[in-house]
Amino acid sequence: MATLGGQMTLNAHRHPDRTALIFEGNERTYQDLNSEINRHAHALSSLGVSKGDRVAVMSPNSDRYVLAMYAAYKLGAIFVPLNPRATSRELRYMLEDSGASVALLGPGVADVVEGLRQFEPLTSAPQLLYLNESEAASSIAEIVRQMPDTEPDTDVSEEDDCIILYTSGTTGLPKGALFDHHRMLWVGHSMSSLGVNSFDRILHVAPMYHCAELALLVLAGFSMGCTHVVLPAFEPNAVVDALEQHRISVFLGVPTMYQLMMTRPDLGERELSAWRLGFFGAAPMPPSAVAKLVATLPGVGFFQLCGQTEGGPTGIYSTPEEVRARPDATGRWPLFNAEVRLVDPDGNDIAVGETGEMIVRGETLMKGYWNKPEATADTIRDGWLHSGDLAVRDADGYITIVDRTKDMIITGGRNVYSVEVENALAGHPDVLDVAIVGRPDDTFGETIVAVVTPVTGCDMTLAELREFASEYVSDYKLPRDLVIRDIPRNPSGKILKHVLRSEIRGADRS
Repeated sequence: MATLGGQMTLNAHRHPDRTALIFEGNERTYQDLNSEINRHAHALSSLGVSKGDRVAVMSPNSDRYVLAMYAAYKLGAIFVPLNPRATSRELRYMLEDSGASVALLGPGVADVVEGLRQFEPLTSAPQLLYLNESEAASSIAEIVRQMPDTEPDTDVSEEDDCIILYTSGTTGLPKGALFDHHRMLWVGHSMSSLGVNSFDRILHVAPMYHCAELALLVLAGFSMGCTHVVLPAFEPNAVVDALEQHRISVFLGVPTMYQLMMTRPDLGERELSAWRLGFFGAAPMPPSAVAKLVATLPGVGFFQLCGQTEGGPTGIYSTPEEVRARPDATGRWPLFNAEVRLVDPDGNDIAVGETGEMIVRGETLMKGYWNKPEATADTIRDGWLHSGDLAVRDADGYITIVDRTKDMIITGGRNVYSVEVENALAGHPDVLDVAIVGRPDDTFGETIVAVVTPVTGCDMTLAELREFASEYVSDYKLPRDLVIRDIPRNPSGKILKHVLRSEIRGADRS
């Protein structure tokens, strides 16, 4: 039973009457949920899905998302979650790369799927079905009704592959990180070590195709036997209402979610006494926003997490006490069963106060990139995952990520870490969002450009921003140019700096 599907079966016996899943007013117990998953597994089997086959799901969060995912696990198939906001080109790439034999589609993706017609046919086109019944197309729901609820007769072990998670693609095309059941179950141990237990009620708002939400709380929470409340998408008012109505005790959000929730003037006055654990990560949160968050919700213990898809995710964290004491730091401790080092380009450990790459080793690291052995060998060396994150550790053990190796700006021979400058500018009251990128310069090698989204109704100048930031960073780190626009981010909240760099350099050439 040491598999994701096996844990669901066990919980149907351990807690048959415990509420497992709530979506749009529909509640299922663990016994009911397990029976529906079994029907979905038989439905996939009738479509020819067997052990090792890839089953893609492209959908917003929903109850049927969970049913399809666990059905794949019970068959020993490999689940491939896809971003429902992907373009047709991105969808084609991921279907071709994964070799999915079946793709299950949620609401709102019909136009993207139709757009596949503009490209060359896939080498092996998957069967396309909708998760919900549809008048215009076939659905798996129609097949499920004819299936038994018995456990599928498939021999699945913890060493079997179970999921391909596509990286966020902040620097180009995503790569598929491959994991087996053993690795995903160990993620659950990490969350137990941070205090999540089987009696918790978890609210899921971040997209389930993303590693943080899926591995840390969906898979870990179902393995523990938690109660799960699912919302299809993030909307600040709906999230706060759900936290209160369902007496949620555990919630994970990216920084942007928390910052939008804090725009509600009544947030601190709502009946949220059941909420005890809050997790944030996936992108940096300005220290000023962290301080406001913990002050607004003093009854919640907020953990800062930092990891990456290839790690399962694993990485570093700060406890609630450390988040309050050092909102500027990224983390202090390795997650359960992980080791973390900061190293120079030759792989040697660096001294306190120096900047180096963060590398990680542990039980949850990916097996490798799907069908990309060279990229795997470049990322995992001697058992250590090279994150590409540049970080510094202080004398108290706090680690602060200062940049990505590819995002560091070298201007006039001096290194400038974009996160440091972004944090300085983010404290300006008229700045809603900010990104720092480098632009090629004949004299200095690179010059610093601030890309800013102002608060609605506010104007700003480069001189104003430079004056504000000069209190926090040296003059050579101050931006030399200002671009006003919305900051492009992927759904996990990470800035798409390759998009900004391309646009800025393109504008220079025009």
